[in-house]
Amino acid sequence: MNHVLLVRLAGPLQSWGVASRFARRDTLNRPTKSGVVGLCAAALGLPRDAPLDDLAGLLFGVRADHPGTPLRDYHTVGGGRFPLRPRDLVTDHRRAAAVAKELPEEAESPPGAVGEPFGRREIPHWYGAPKSVAADPVSGALVSGKVARNALITERWYLADAAFLVGLQHPDAAFLDAIGHALEHPRRLLWLGRKSCPPSGQLSLGVWEGELVEVFESVALLPSADGTPEPLTGRRPWAWVESRRPVPGAGQLQDQPVSFAADGPVHAARWERRERVTIDPQAREWDIIR
Repeated sequence: MNHVLLVRLAGPLQSWGVASRFARRDTLNRPTKSGVVGLCAAALGLPRDAPLDDLAGLLFGVRADHPGTPLRDYHTVGGGRFPLRPRDLVTDHRRAAAVAKELPEEAESPPGAVGEPFGRREIPHWYGAPKSVAADPVSGALVSGKVARNALITERWYLADAAFLVGLQHPDAAFLDAIGHALEHPRRLLWLGRKSCPPSGQLSLGVWEGELVEVFESVALLPSADGTPEPLTGRRPWAWVESRRPVPGAGQLQDQPVSFAADGPVHAARWERRERVTIDPQAREWDIIR
């Protein structure tokens, strides 16, 4: 017998990237399996390098009760001037050399003269905010690859006022219960894809007997952002359900979590199919904390 843990993912903003780069941070139109597994791992307090076999082995599904509205954030990074700090002189030989060119004149100042406070010096026309930070080939320290003052322009995409019903299927109900309890009593901070997107209200909606689609059909739509209850009939939301193997109508997505190690996450391919869900007229209504 299989069981399904239902998880409510709702908040002012969500962002579930699948192909994000620095200049453009995208979002899928629904939560990703890797994002939800990461959410569960954080709730359980697992270290980043912990094996993900049990969590990654969950069969994943998501029902889009309220898909939300795409929101684009126009973002600038690294404009303006930044004063030098002591750390800048220690870790970046280029900055130290540039400051040294200005020191002889001050070195001839009378003893006891008060100059610019250390850490407040600016180098005209040279140093801006750190960009393209990488290890310096000379010192090995992390330094900025670009020191110009021009700002970098990025765009970041979010889903506003969305609410999704996620299902995690596994034969061990006790394992799912432990995940549900951790989501309500997390050991680490939780967010909906990005740190700027905290979840709102109740997450765990209990463990149910059955398969993913069967459970999705047996429960009502989640309340909207303003709390208005949804009718039990008339709407057939989309659902994306994972498949263990390729089946007719299934598509491939590079979203199977392998590792969340600090030196870079690793993902593999998985299969999922999209289908409409017809909710049972006798579906159970929700009484949840929003």
